[in-house]
Amino acid sequence: MVQFIVIVFFLFMLAGTPIAFALGITAVLAFLRMDNPALMQLVPQNFYSGINMFALMAMPFFMLAGDIMNKIKITHRLVKLANVMVGHIRGGLAHVNILVSIFFAGLTGAAVSDTAALGTMLIPAMEEDGYDKDFAAAVTAASSIIGPIIPPSIIAVIYGSLMNVSIAGLFAAGIVPGVIMGLSLMLLAGYVSKKRDYPMGEKRASVKEVSLAFKEAFIPLLMPVIILGGILSGVFTPTEAAAIAVLYALIIGFFVYRNLTLKDLPVLIYNMVKNSGSIFIILSAAAILGWILAREQIPALIGTMILDFSTNKYVVLMIINMILIVLGMFMDMTAALIILGPILHPLAVSVGVHPLHFGIIMIVNLNIALMTPPLGACLFVACGISKLSLEEISGEIWPFILAELGVLILVTYVPAISMFLPGLLGFA
Repeated sequence: MVQFIVIVFFLFMLAGTPIAFALGITAVLAFLRMDNPALMQLVPQNFYSGINMFALMAMPFFMLAGDIMNKIKITHRLVKLANVMVGHIRGGLAHVNILVSIFFAGLTGAAVSDTAALGTMLIPAMEEDGYDKDFAAAVTAASSIIGPIIPPSIIAVIYGSLMNVSIAGLFAAGIVPGVIMGLSLMLLAGYVSKKRDYPMGEKRASVKEVSLAFKEAFIPLLMPVIILGGILSGVFTPTEAAAIAVLYALIIGFFVYRNLTLKDLPVLIYNMVKNSGSIFIILSAAAILGWILAREQIPALIGTMILDFSTNKYVVLMIINMILIVLGMFMDMTAALIILGPILHPLAVSVGVHPLHFGIIMIVNLNIALMTPPLGACLFVACGISKLSLEEISGEIWPFILAELGVLILVTYVPAISMFLPGLLGFA
């Protein structure tokens, strides 16, 4: 059965079948192969149970809140704030690109929307200012993956729901790794900018200019403060926080900036339904396949194989990271999380890794896949915006990938990086 599932699934993937259908059809064919018609009753049951989790309701709300914030054009306010903070440094616009991604992380929680929103503005601006276009596109794609690491993170909501891990704890655990990743990218961008003599701002911004830029960006930046403050203090759940984020974004759009109209809402809601629906159907289809994998004891089999090789926690984590990196290059991040999470999470916990720590390891690892060839989603968005081929951007993206892999190694082998805040707040 194991060989049958693997072969059929990868044949569907090679044929270009959408991941949800590849998972679902593979599962149904596996049920049929069991030659027990009664088991087919489990298909609709598992399809429903795969998304019957209250915490998952946070995902569409966070998506909608992020789309509203993009619609009311808060990007230029964040860019202006970042520019007065770091624009005077050599390679200033590259640093601005990365810093705005950190700001954006607290608003959208999605890497692809970050790439699209910031790339449309900053890639042309960087090219006009004297940067190589492929470098500008690479910086945009690389920095956008910070979004799903720093809370609110959609992928953390999915992981916490599926693995029964505290979503609030995962949010707390993602803050420091996300900031460290941003700083590592800025160090690399600074090195490349100095080596290539990229431009820098004419002068450091005055205190007055910084204060004015912060004032203009204060209202958007207040949203993650409200969300995280409420969740981490226990005032409301992640799902309630997501709904409050939507309400806050609507108030800003309708009554503060007044650039959101009732005509915009149907399109925003449609996009939210389409994007969250595509993830929900993947979750449902994966739940069907997951039942079969559990019945065939495949998670236990893989765990035994790895533990037969080594029971050392650090070696096991190295093997897990290698598996995630390779599969992440060819598989949708959500699908990889759903399929591999139930297999690798118990294995990591069994060798002494804290559930929150492993959650962040997996989230950081799979997010790196968003910018790795050949199927990195953020990479393709950057290609579309810059009008460059994948090959042209790939040459510039590899140093950033290596920098982020270095952060992954730190997060993996220095637990305090991700566990300090959850411990401080009582989640660990």
